[in-house]
Amino acid sequence: MKPSKPARAGQYLALLAYLVFLVFPFLWLISTAFKPPRELASLHPTWLPGDPTLANFRQAFDEQPLLRAAGNSLLVAVGTAVIALALATPMAYVMARHRSLVSRAATGWVVVSQAFPFVLVIIPLFLILKNLHLINALPGLIMVYVVWALPFALWMLVGYVRAVPRELEEAAAVDGAGRLRILVSVTAPLLAPGIVATGLFAFISAWNEFFFALVLMKTPERQTLPVILTHFLGAEGVADLGPLAAAAFLATLPSLVIFAVIQKRIAGGMLAGAVK
Repeated sequence: MKPSKPARAGQYLALLAYLVFLVFPFLWLISTAFKPPRELASLHPTWLPGDPTLANFRQAFDEQPLLRAAGNSLLVAVGTAVIALALATPMAYVMARHRSLVSRAATGWVVVSQAFPFVLVIIPLFLILKNLHLINALPGLIMVYVVWALPFALWMLVGYVRAVPRELEEAAAVDGAGRLRILVSVTAPLLAPGIVATGLFAFISAWNEFFFALVLMKTPERQTLPVILTHFLGAEGVADLGPLAAAAFLATLPSLVIFAVIQKRIAGGMLAGAVK
């Protein structure tokens, strides 16, 4: 039953309001990044910068090691995504194809693990990494992010594996293919959209994560980009607003660019998988 015109108009208005709610903070961030100090200190803020300037970007790079921090964040995010996918893909296949007490327990672990707040696990994690001599080390931070991203990645991939018809795997088994061959040659290509989406989730989560990086990374040489952004706050908590907005804008660009490039492939891959 098709909705009436007033109902459809209400749906579009609600969607428009939601988009404005999501986009407005980012647009305001961009506007702030290009405003000179005089406009930032004005009691009557404007929507657009009256005299756009790049001074905030130059000041941000002069005051803080943004490039080094971005390199650390990129290394940690890529490492997290690759390792999480390498672990979650075969685990998801087993959980989806072999229903047992172990798989049900693993599913319960996935759900329960998402309910724990960061603050409850930071002390045990700190002690474990200290014993492993991985405090203030990027491999230790990658290990933490993989553990944190793995449950959700596993949950996502289980749904994608269950959507792959069993008949395709059975046909490959009849032709003499083993389990590993079936997973690599038959199941994995159909899982490509899910693998890309899961990897994107793990990458963005690691790129934007702040709390673990703040606690575990002690020296500026090892700190990631979200932690470096806090250095634009003064001793009394007063923010250097222009450079902070410029640095925050640059920090959000990789996630936006990656999503813009990959999102069409994700949608196209899902449709192709459905047709197959």
